[in-house]
Amino acid sequence: MKTPYLYLLVAIYFFSNPITAQEIKSLTYFKNDSTKLELDLYLPLKKTDKKTPLVIFAHGGGFSGGDRFGEKNFANSLAEKGIAVASISYTLYMKGKDFGCSSTLSEKIKTIQIAVSDTWQATSYLIKNKNIYNIDDSKIFIAGISAGGEISFHAAFWDYKLMNLYSDNLPKNFKYKGLIGGSGAIMNIDLITSKNAIPMLLSHGSEDPTVPYATGSHRSCPTDSQGYMSLSGSYSVYNRMTSLNKNIKLITSCGAGHEFCGYLFEKEPDYVLDFINDVIAKRKFESHIIISNTKKLKEPSQYLFCN
Repeated sequence: MKTPYLYLLVAIYFFSNPITAQEIKSLTYFKNDSTKLELDLYLPLKKTDKKTPLVIFAHGGGFSGGDRFGEKNFANSLAEKGIAVASISYTLYMKGKDFGCSSTLSEKIKTIQIAVSDTWQATSYLIKNKNIYNIDDSKIFIAGISAGGEISFHAAFWDYKLMNLYSDNLPKNFKYKGLIGGSGAIMNIDLITSKNAIPMLLSHGSEDPTVPYATGSHRSCPTDSQGYMSLSGSYSVYNRMTSLNKNIKLITSCGAGHEFCGYLFEKEPDYVLDFINDVIAKRKFESHIIISNTKKLKEPSQYLFCN
């Protein structure tokens, strides 16, 4: 008579503690008297002599909120396919402050610079410990949502020696293998050149009022506001990359706003996996995928493919 009860206990255990194909390590990548920054490293359980590609992921939250725990399913899904993911915490310099139109341009730039420097620090930490975690440091991808997307662009294309706030150094001539961005943007599109361009997978809503889809004002601030900052979003980056004949995939949701930022990571992690595999295999690609949104546009779109 005890056997059914035993089976019930076993079933409850496995449903509440699902078997996963990865191990998760919480690591401190930076610490001083006032700051402690951590990351969660998702590693494939299956051990192999072959080094593991790595995705460094930065969360969203307007540099004032959010945390590294939000995309666990995405990280788990990649780790199950043999790709490590480091989901990082970074300094939320804007916590309790306004990152909108009443802020200042200098404060906004400082905010991004601090977060990017943290990301470089996390990258340096993981490279230094690559043998411990079986990481292939020639296959490190940078990824992020919203604020994390802005971090990713600037981490990839800012001048490291000029903008880095830490003394710790990345290897000479280090480049991320590719960039995966959800509704991100870069302050200066000219930072992306034929020499430093890396393959990209981007997604963005065409009517995003927070981070412009093309080139426009951050958070739709008026040009005469002290917090005005021009950003070039995914569509402008796509046009820049295609003009340079570089690999890029863009997924546009016509009519969608900033809520589309998590699409790749929450809805289509297989797109990310395919992108990583294409980059590693050195396949040539360029495409623009259009998603029709059931929400009607408030007015005719400036983008013909969305009309």
